[in-house]
Amino acid sequence: MDEREFDELYAASFARLTGQLYAMIGDRDEAQECVQEAFVRAWSHRRRLDRAQHPEAWVRTTAYRLAVSRWRRTTLARRPADRAVGTATQAPPPSEAHVALVAALRELPEDQRRALVLHHIADLPVHAVAHEVGAPEGTVKARLSRGRAALAALLTDDPHDLEEGATHA
Repeated sequence: MDEREFDELYAASFARLTGQLYAMIGDRDEAQECVQEAFVRAWSHRRRLDRAQHPEAWVRTTAYRLAVSRWRRTTLARRPADRAVGTATQAPPPSEAHVALVAALRELPEDQRRALVLHHIADLPVHAVAHEVGAPEGTVKARLSRGRAALAALLTDDPHDLEEGATHA
């Protein structure tokens, strides 16, 4: 992969990958930092990316692993991540629905949350999600089904809506 192709990959996928990782981990600043670091690593491995079928998947997986690593270090050290180095950014406030979705996603088990984000937000087919998370397709389908049911329960305004929907189905 040459410099132009890499720049195109970055321009086309940075915002999308940041949004996907944000949905997985629930911290937008952390997601941006991890995606940036993943692209730095991708640059040093660009010859390897050239041979990969999906360089965006490589960057997403690297960013996710970085996020998990950083979370572990932070948890073990019992201190928050260092935000003093970065510059403050202005972003529009998230919508109420977006906040509710991220909060509901945080309530789900990690495997379900990751499958939902990769399938519905990253728009990956089930077989690609299975490959990326290292699980059989049937397992991914089960995680998606359970995750959607759990999200529906968490996002409904009226808990009786779910019961009524189940009886009318």
